[in-house]
Amino acid sequence: MNAVSEDPELWNDAEKAQKIMRERTQLHDQIESIYAIERSLADNAELIAMGEAEGDEAVVAEAESALSALKVETDRRQLESLLSGEADGNSAYLQVNAGAGGTEAQDWANMLLRMYIRWAEQHDYKVSVMETSPGEEAGIKSATLLIDGYQAYGWLKTETGVHRLVRISPYDSSARRHTSFASVALSPVIDDTVDIQIEEKDLRIDTYRSQGAGGQHVNTTDSAVRITHIPTGIVAASQSGRSQHQNKAEAYDMLRAKLYEAEMRAREEQAAQERGEKTEIGWGHQIRSYVLHPYQMVKDLRTNVETSQSQDVLDGNLDPFLEASLALRLAAGCAEKD
Repeated sequence: MNAVSEDPELWNDAEKAQKIMRERTQLHDQIESIYAIERSLADNAELIAMGEAEGDEAVVAEAESALSALKVETDRRQLESLLSGEADGNSAYLQVNAGAGGTEAQDWANMLLRMYIRWAEQHDYKVSVMETSPGEEAGIKSATLLIDGYQAYGWLKTETGVHRLVRISPYDSSARRHTSFASVALSPVIDDTVDIQIEEKDLRIDTYRSQGAGGQHVNTTDSAVRITHIPTGIVAASQSGRSQHQNKAEAYDMLRAKLYEAEMRAREEQAAQERGEKTEIGWGHQIRSYVLHPYQMVKDLRTNVETSQSQDVLDGNLDPFLEASLALRLAAGCAEKD
């Protein structure tokens, strides 16, 4: 990889060069993380031996604590190394849609959007709001994020499904408990090497004025573009670009990604059916419950991972849920190969 990246003719094709340099950086970071784990393991093992020899219990305890944290990191890296699906290394589009329920559901959709933005920022991913449709009183009807970075799709792909919230409504003067639903869907960002056949006659293209409140992410002119793939009903929209042309290109890329995701999901469902498994994949399947009243609990209904630290989850601490659901899916894939 170094020899290729140092080839003086590499930059004759800028797009290819950028792709190679990204791959080089990713490989370098992965190798360095392994070296760092090895160094930490050796250093703390030496500290334990030294502490035991000198009878220094504090040093031993500190090193053992560091090794416990190292195991958590190692387990995560091991899981990360297994993200070998055809699109797992890609960036991701994440779409949130409010369910039925008006203001309550729209506020819940906005809370989910914030949760994923926080998670992405904590993992040093770049986040862009591609489009948003605000609610009448609060929250959002829908929104789409571009989460840009290595393995964003691989980590988030199991988040597709319905998310349920139970709480005392801040919009109910009688302070009654409400249940709200919102859907999340993930699609991998794909490049031109992926062959997705789309015919112009199958597309309906609409332009509209953004309904957003403005700011750096939202374009409030009539340049927003929505593309509907008529045979499937799949819709992609963009309002983040500075021109109608740019938004059309971004919406088209998003549409290709959604069609690709639909194709991958259909293959996965077909494989599950051939194994005799009941498939529960897609928008209509409830995957996680967030209870804020009468007690605090977030529970994943697929893996049974749960926590009473609901605010931490809503602030982006999703890793225990992501790791468990990915491990479950990877285990199923290994069982199929066996």
